[in-house]
Amino acid sequence: MADRITVIGWDGTPLTEAAGAALAAATLVAGAPYQLKALPVPAGAERIALGSVQLAARRIAEHRGAAVVVAEGDPGFFGVVRTLRRPEYGLELEVLPAVSSVAAAFARAGMPWEDAQVVSAHGGRLRRAANVCRAHPKVAVLTAAGAGPSELALMLRGVHRTFVVCEGLGTPDEDVTVLTSDRVADHLWRDPNVVLVIGGNGPQAAAGEAAGWLAGRPVGFPGAERGWALPADVYTGAGRTGQSGRAPEGAGAPEALPAHVRALVLARLGAGPGDLVWSVGAGSGALAVEVARFGAAVVALESDSSACAQIAVNARRFGVEVETVHGTGPEALGGLPEPDAAVVETGGAEAVRAVLARRPERIVAIARTFAEAEEIREAIAAAGYRAEGALLQSTPLRPVPARSGSFVPAPPRSGASGPVLAREQTGTAAGLVLGSGTQTVLLWGEQGA
Repeated sequence: MADRITVIGWDGTPLTEAAGAALAAATLVAGAPYQLKALPVPAGAERIALGSVQLAARRIAEHRGAAVVVAEGDPGFFGVVRTLRRPEYGLELEVLPAVSSVAAAFARAGMPWEDAQVVSAHGGRLRRAANVCRAHPKVAVLTAAGAGPSELALMLRGVHRTFVVCEGLGTPDEDVTVLTSDRVADHLWRDPNVVLVIGGNGPQAAAGEAAGWLAGRPVGFPGAERGWALPADVYTGAGRTGQSGRAPEGAGAPEALPAHVRALVLARLGAGPGDLVWSVGAGSGALAVEVARFGAAVVALESDSSACAQIAVNARRFGVEVETVHGTGPEALGGLPEPDAAVVETGGAEAVRAVLARRPERIVAIARTFAEAEEIREAIAAAGYRAEGALLQSTPLRPVPARSGSFVPAPPRSGASGPVLAREQTGTAAGLVLGSGTQTVLLWGEQGA
């Protein structure tokens, strides 16, 4: 192993005294070609172009002498330190950081960044990075070859954002360009670059407002609403109605999914940052908003234009991004970005088959009848997914005026799906009454059956 290993973060400014001394004493220097060319590397030192950090780490482990690894900005932040510290290399490092490229990019833009999400597109993660940009109003993306500003803009087509593209930060060729996302793909960009993706309806701190307390989150996080699977009346327009204000013919249950059903749907979807979730037949967006509150990107497909407007209102209220698409059927799904998971609230087996054709990792579907449930289960299984399901029944407890007695069967209410119990109206003690019950058939499937 090398006698001494120093990792120098370089942001284009003159090296510190410690970094200059380490470089002058080095007998092996690893770095990007432009760094090896620009820095005063000793004439007799072995040079390694830092294409593969793993290969460089193996060579450093074999080297006898002083080794220096040059990285961009802060090498401990999405940088080479993580790889060099792997146990199999057995390397002990001294790290001399500079200003991170993310901090420099926001400085060039004149923006604070404690509320920004920071993601890396390295390692084939461009789609997940793009999904974070869909879900959040301020994101810094560390790009990679083949996963730069143009590719990111294409992944975000149809989603309006402002791109701040910072090329060659800290070098004489540094350039900062501000463009709307629809124009970014028309340009050729130089590596290395950092992209700031700004915009959307999510909460952002106003000028002069106090900073938040948790990096990467908006001011006021987590907000007043702390629970999940909130009551339906929390969401504006929770009922599914048509333009006339009445439930459309064949639309299924007019109310939003019950809270306990949404809780299980959220658990089966298992969505989080970097995921993209489709909500098909989203209604007022209660479920779509709750998925987005977990940090996932959400596309809500809804055929009712008034419900689409309600989705936007609910998303703004909870400070999340939900992309709403007005349409129905397989033809509307064709133009949507690839999903990681999907929930079909309405549409039955036909909608389920259309969603499965895009091969999400997980799918959840609501059935209105047992016959429809069996058809959906067959569709999930036929697509090669592991299919499961459950019948969920729930009866709320409601307070009643001062009464006493025991629970007895009460006359069934119109539309009730289960037995209703009421307390005999005798005596003076307060009590509870069992309200009208609901039942929902839920199907879900996962790849890897």
